[in-house]
Amino acid sequence: MDSTRFKVNCLRQDITQHNLQLKALIQDINACEGPLAELKNLNGAGRSKISALRKFIDSYTDIAKDIRDDELLREVVLYREQLSTSMDHFKEANIKSMKTIEARMKEMLMKKVNVEDGLRMRQKRDKEGMAKMSSSVTDQLLSISRQLADTTKRSAATLDTLVISSDNVVGTQEELKSTSGTITQSGKLLAKYGRREFTDKILVFFAFAFFAACVIYIVQKRVF
Repeated sequence: MDSTRFKVNCLRQDITQHNLQLKALIQDINACEGPLAELKNLNGAGRSKISALRKFIDSYTDIAKDIRDDELLREVVLYREQLSTSMDHFKEANIKSMKTIEARMKEMLMKKVNVEDGLRMRQKRDKEGMAKMSSSVTDQLLSISRQLADTTKRSAATLDTLVISSDNVVGTQEELKSTSGTITQSGKLLAKYGRREFTDKILVFFAFAFFAACVIYIVQKRVF
């Protein structure tokens, strides 16, 4: 049991630490204005933290189910909700940052349109390159949205399972309480019947003694 509690404490520390690190990354993504490579790096780090958090919470869930601890099950539900909220913020931060980068790219494109005629060919190439980058940003946003949607569905399914498990544990506790009351009442009845049996034995003994005394008395009267 001590080893289980030690694992629980370690998992709590890991979950808390990764939650804080994920929130810090979300703030960095919110503040990111480019370039796109920097946003990709922040995105990769954020997804790694989300994946690690999910693994820690899954391990925490397994322990809570094994020992059937209601408090741990409630903590699991809280951790799932926190992770779901963080993923929503992660998605919103990405959308905001990508829109900012895309707006800056469009602004740069507009500025380049007004340069001298000698640079028009170069502007055209730059425009095509930036259009490709803009398309890449849009594709990446769609990919992240799909990934976060799938993750949210899995978290919701896990949350429903935990709620059902918690209800089952509570029902089992109620049944155990009822069984304990029945055993206690049975013990009292057995003790009562035991005392009554002892009393009956004493009464039989005295009746037999009385009968024996009567027989001896009658015999004596006839003999003497």
